[in-house]
Amino acid sequence: MTDTLQEATLLDRVADGLFIGGEWLAAEGGKTFDVRDPSTGEVLKTIADASPADGIRALDAAVAAQDAWAATAPRERGEILRRAFDTLIARREEFALLMTLEMGKPLAEARGEVNYGAEFLRWFSEEAVRITGRYGLNPEGTGRIVVAQRPVGPSYFITPWNFPLAMATRKIAPALAAGCTVVVKPAALTPLTTVAFVQLLEEVGLPKGVVNVVTTTSSSKVSGPIIADPRLRKLSFTGSTEVGRKLIEQSAQGILRTSMELGGNAPFVVFEDADLDKAVDGAMIAKFRNIGQACTAANRFIVHESVAGEFAKRVTERVGAMRVGRGTEDGVAIGPLIDADAVASTDELVKDAVEKGAKVLAGGAPIDGAGSFYAPTVLGNVGSDARLLREEIFGPVLGITTFADEDEAVRLANSTEYGLISYVFTKDLARGHRMIDRLATGMMGLNTGLVSNAAAPFGGVKQSGIGREGGFEGIHEFLDTKYTLIPVD
Repeated sequence: MTDTLQEATLLDRVADGLFIGGEWLAAEGGKTFDVRDPSTGEVLKTIADASPADGIRALDAAVAAQDAWAATAPRERGEILRRAFDTLIARREEFALLMTLEMGKPLAEARGEVNYGAEFLRWFSEEAVRITGRYGLNPEGTGRIVVAQRPVGPSYFITPWNFPLAMATRKIAPALAAGCTVVVKPAALTPLTTVAFVQLLEEVGLPKGVVNVVTTTSSSKVSGPIIADPRLRKLSFTGSTEVGRKLIEQSAQGILRTSMELGGNAPFVVFEDADLDKAVDGAMIAKFRNIGQACTAANRFIVHESVAGEFAKRVTERVGAMRVGRGTEDGVAIGPLIDADAVASTDELVKDAVEKGAKVLAGGAPIDGAGSFYAPTVLGNVGSDARLLREEIFGPVLGITTFADEDEAVRLANSTEYGLISYVFTKDLARGHRMIDRLATGMMGLNTGLVSNAAAPFGGVKQSGIGREGGFEGIHEFLDTKYTLIPVD
């Protein structure tokens, strides 16, 4: 548990301005907005509210810094990222507390996010010096082929509220490693962690203008002119598929390189031969991590009819024991949802399922009082017509439906326009390999409920997105391939 003085001291150290060209500046007209604690509704800090003109000023700074940053030695870029990693890990408790205050997740989970987010800094510090090309004689013997990788150029990042550190580092680290400059616009609900991280980058020696941050409550108005500017060469967004579609349309005018990590509707398939202890452990992680507010959260629990009753019993017992409260309190497993709208949308999906025959086994309603809390919920016998089987649930709701054989499990799992991640529990290795091939998702967890790793490519198929973040693949999102032919004399 933290004390009020510790929280106030931490918040005082976070900048309240826009970071443009290496300087902390007020927004045009001095406009500001409040950042609130979702567990109490109280104001944490008042910060700058950028205008469209401020956004263009940030892009101006990124453009001005691009050539020098691209010419910076890969080792030097990598060393800056490594110093950022070391400093972030040393300040893990501060960043964890800041995330918990503005987003609501329990401190233990916030510490985990610091570790996860920091790994992108370490991983891409190492990848910065491994950008390669190729050289060789063409088949005709008339010339030498030289293939090189060059930075894409100034990049614009729109990050979500649910993982305010990791989503920033997952985008910023590969961009810097590749030699690209950046403008980042964090979500208005949770901007403080990103601002604090940019302060850290400034401290470890990142040159002026390489990373710029604009905080704003007018996302579309600020983003529109930046995306339309011909100097911008890359757009990366994490958020809803609906918004992603609009951004792709806008980016098409400038033929921008885009990375889109969009919505999910993850199936969690439990076969009759599954180790139920592992399946239940996996379910608790895949569903309730980050209070269910994750694009990777298991959304549809598709359980074999022979074990569905026992699975439901075990998860209900575990969910019933979860403590709900402010994330800074000891022993809390479920913090608040991000705001009242999130509570209302979660409750709407639960009520719809119940009206269509689902049985409430635990929770099932908002929690009265201060803050935006929703009771961790288990629903059994979820019908095929329930909206929560089609729509992404950004909340702590575990809904169980059943299947009879493998083909039906595959059909149910794939019956969605989304394709981000799937989870499968079975002891049959051959079946596991078949599911890898048959499930239409960009990622899969086989007998595990947590797959995210900085060394692995994160991303989906279908309407869950375009491109990959992390892994060897992540840096290539920020590189253009250039081919040169040198004739042989």
